[in-house]
Amino acid sequence: MIDAETLDRIAETALAQGLDESTVQGLRGVWPGMHFSYCMDDEICGVEPVRELDGMNLYAVNGHEHCLSLTSNLEIATGLVLAEVETEDD
Repeated sequence: MIDAETLDRIAETALAQGLDESTVQGLRGVWPGMHFSYCMDDEICGVEPVRELDGMNLYAVNGHEHCLSLTSNLEIATGLVLAEVETEDD
């Protein structure tokens, strides 16, 4: 489960540090029991983000069945995908 306070802290960290592999590595260090991945937002389909931020979206991951899948349910989430949103300026 990922509670609202944890999601807020992860979002604040990602926004402050910028989205890249080093940010994801840092998040893994702070929350070692949680799965974190980084990709481009256009690689995600079939589920709405659990949080939309400036330049990125956060998607919940469920890993309970030994196979990772995206979910919109934070109650069963075991991690997050941080997906970079490309703007028209990129």
